Amino acid sequence: MTPRTIAIVGRPNVGKSSYFNAVIGRRISIVEPTPGVTRDRISIAVEFEGRAFDLMDTGGIGIVDEAMLGQDIENQIEIAIHLADVIIFLVDGKEGITALDADVARRLRRLNKPLVLGVNKIDHPGKEALANEFYGLAMGEPVVVSALEGMGVMELLGRAKDLLPNDPKREESDAEVEDRLIRIAFVGKRNVGKSTLLNQLSGGSRVIVSEIAGTTRDAVDVDVNFKGRRFTAIDTAGIMKKGKVSNSIDFYSQARTEAAIRRADVVLFLFDPTLDVSQVDKKIARQLADSARPCVLVVNKWDLARDQLQTGEFVEYLAARLPGLHFSPVVFTSALEGMNLDGAIDVAFDLHRQASIRVGTGELNRAIEAAVERRKPGGREGYKAKVFYATQVDHTPPTFIVFVNDPSLFPANYQRYIQNQLRDAFDFNEVPLNVFFRRRDSLYHD
Repeated sequence: MTPRTIAIVGRPNVGKSSYFNAVIGRRISIVEPTPGVTRDRISIAVEFEGRAFDLMDTGGIGIVDEAMLGQDIENQIEIAIHLADVIIFLVDGKEGITALDADVARRLRRLNKPLVLGVNKIDHPGKEALANEFYGLAMGEPVVVSALEGMGVMELLGRAKDLLPNDPKREESDAEVEDRLIRIAFVGKRNVGKSTLLNQLSGGSRVIVSEIAGTTRDAVDVDVNFKGRRFTAIDTAGIMKKGKVSNSIDFYSQARTEAAIRRADVVLFLFDPTLDVSQVDKKIARQLADSARPCVLVVNKWDLARDQLQTGEFVEYLAARLPGLHFSPVVFTSALEGMNLDGAIDVAFDLHRQASIRVGTGELNRAIEAAVERRKPGGREGYKAKVFYATQVDHTPPTFIVFVNDPSLFPANYQRYIQNQLRDAFDFNEVPLNVFFRRRDSLYHD
């Protein structure tokens, strides 16, 4: 099941990132950070007071000048509309209510989503009365917060947590997945040819099935029938606007790209071979690795580089720059010339096939036994490592649990060995694969 999401929204400089960092610094269980460095972080998965949820920081949105301030707020509101279940609206208690605060509050109230008001920067005892002004925003009782001093941080989080729906977000059943077309996301930095590629695949006529985030800049679903291959393309083309932000990666673009990756069955990650692999590419690669989505590395615009570069050399170059995707296949295309587009789609379909493989328990355990026989796991200080049995618990990505007497007796290199043996045995060579070692008497917990 997908966890619920709490988003922190507010105009620039009210302390969104400071509040987010204050939460991270508390003794709550941080389950897993999502892709990106701290400055561009979208969310973290946390468990607080017995409830698991994602906390989303919109503090990564940058501004160039005052003229862009309104666009920042637009982006935050749109993110909140489509990704958040509960919204923390953060304001600056020192400055009081600004016209922008009032406008944002008005718009948030129309969303019909649970809202919690946090009045930040109340950094000294006795200044709590400053929060009274914010009753005028008609968002209920404000929570007094000092992200700097740590005051009210967890109270605000707890208030938001209590407003989360009780049920996790519903995921598709296997039957529902089988009944729909496979979803292929097209991702990559600006000007790598995403729009051109999709136009070639769709014959220039796009049938928009549904808008994902409600604006012309956002990802849309497009049904495509290319040479008998039918699929739904998740198009993120054009979402990175010049001059909108001061960061090298636009936060809003990153959020849309992450959402597209999460919804996809397979991802086409496009590159321009005339340009070096950039920090933008590396951030997207981390998103892909963390999401465990099958990925085709599509070297587009090869018509501009084939006279200067060799395909083998460029494959090695990508493997060195993007080690987390070393198993992903590489396809060379020219969307402009229509070169090898069927090759890219064929590989995408094959990755979906690999990721959907289910291995029978008997067949799986015979492979595990053979792998252990070829290379014994050893042990430590008189304790012998022992493998009991294994089972597949999920697919897309294929996920296996190997039950053992003590997981600590199996070092990382041996666990990688078992993972690679499963790759070779069951045709998982080009897709992400999860293998977890668990104590036999613990079910799914160490």
